[in-house]
Amino acid sequence: MKVYSLSLLALNAATPATSTLLCQVNDLSSFSFYQRGSVGEFMGFFTKTVAERTQPNTPASIEENSYKAHVFRTSAQPGKPSLCAVMITDMEYPLRPAFSLLTRILDENASLGASLPGGGAAAGGAPTSYRTPAPQPNPSTVAAGGLSPAQKGKLEATLQGYLVKYQDPKQADTIMRVQAELDETKVVLHKTIESVLERGEKLDNLVERSNALSAQSKMFYKTAKKQNSCCVLM
Repeated sequence: MKVYSLSLLALNAATPATSTLLCQVNDLSSFSFYQRGSVGEFMGFFTKTVAERTQPNTPASIEENSYKAHVFRTSAQPGKPSLCAVMITDMEYPLRPAFSLLTRILDENASLGASLPGGGAAAGGAPTSYRTPAPQPNPSTVAAGGLSPAQKGKLEATLQGYLVKYQDPKQADTIMRVQAELDETKVVLHKTIESVLERGEKLDNLVERSNALSAQSKMFYKTAKKQNSCCVLM
């Protein structure tokens, strides 16, 4: 069993939603050195694709080739972006520790949305109704995704710690002892990537049009998909 990637994203309330990748940590040690750049790019692309197409408060596991993306997205509050946690694993990784971890990440960062662009507060932190128009934030104090360098560093360290610990899913029983069990009545939707795309959309076309993927990464995706198809036929 393997955890490849762990991410936290912010999504606006538009339909379809547009996501901002706040932080992503990867463990690509099982890939060759020359593959890691392409695999890392595809993990980011796959993460954003499933996050933007998953309904709020509906845990989902989405399959693509030999990978599975476990996704949990919160509902957007008025004036605030929603948050979405995504965990990419192999096909054998169990659901319970995956969604326990995603729930924990969302709970720990629930207050983060108000400090992001489009949230309930501007980058300066104070509610708009309590202050005069704020000066624009200094670009040197704002990291990618609207987080400060301190926020980004703390979030990255936290996700990196979880990425290491959850390589062994049995860790969840110890780590999650202080957190309530997921409600057994919650339904985890099992989907393929095709089922979450819009009508007429194909992942192949999204990959081809994506500006976030290099030509090398696009070739890696095509080669991996072709090899997987050959294995199925055999």
